[in-house]
Amino acid sequence: MDNPVIIFGAKGIAHPALEIFNSNGIVVYGFLDEDESLHGTEINTVPVLGHPEDDGFLKLIGKKTEAFVAVDDNKYRKFLVELLNERRKVQPVNAIHSRAYISSDAVLGHGNFINANVVLGSGASIGQHCILHSGAIVDHQAKIGDFVQIGAGSIINSEVTIEEGVFIGSGVTIVSGVTIGKNARVGAGSVVVSSVGANETVFGNPAAKV
Repeated sequence: MDNPVIIFGAKGIAHPALEIFNSNGIVVYGFLDEDESLHGTEINTVPVLGHPEDDGFLKLIGKKTEAFVAVDDNKYRKFLVELLNERRKVQPVNAIHSRAYISSDAVLGHGNFINANVVLGSGASIGQHCILHSGAIVDHQAKIGDFVQIGAGSIINSEVTIEEGVFIGSGVTIVSGVTIGKNARVGAGSVVVSSVGANETVFGNPAAKV
C-alpha cells in the first residue's frame, strides 16, 4: 500500500493504529474524530483534522488516500464503515503491524486491526473490521467473524469458531473446536472449554455463564 491513510477516530486504538502504519513506513495524513475538543490537536505530530462526516475531508478518501476505522465501539465502527461504503464507495484498509505473523494461507477481510506479535496460523480466517490486540494467537483453521475483538495475549486454538460481534478479553484461552456465539462476551483470563451461546457473557476457569 503506497497511499497515505486517514484514520477515523482519535481515541482508543487510534494511537496504536498510527504506530502500526508507521511500522510499515506508511504515511498517516491525519485523524478524524467527532469530539470537537480534539480538533487541531496532534497525536505524535499527526494532526486531528476534523469531523468524520465532513465532506471536505471525506472527498480525500479514494484514489489517492486510504481510510482506516480506529474505533473500539462496534456500533460506531459499523456506522463509519457504512459511511465510507456509501459515500466514498471504499472499504477501510487493514492495519497490520510489521511484527505480526500472518500465515501464507490465512484469509483476511477488510479493515482489520492486527497489532504487534499477533499470530494467524495456517488456514485461519479473519472476517472484516476485527481488532486483534498485541500477542493474540489465532491457531490453524480457526474462523473469526466480523467485528470481533480479541484481547492482548489471548489464545484461540485450532478449529474454534467465533461469530460476529464477539468480545474476548485479555489473556483468554479458548480450547480447540469450541464455538462462541454472536455478540457473546468472554471475561479477561477465562479458559473456555465448551461452546458459548449468542449474547451470553462467560467468565472464569473453566468459564461459566455470568
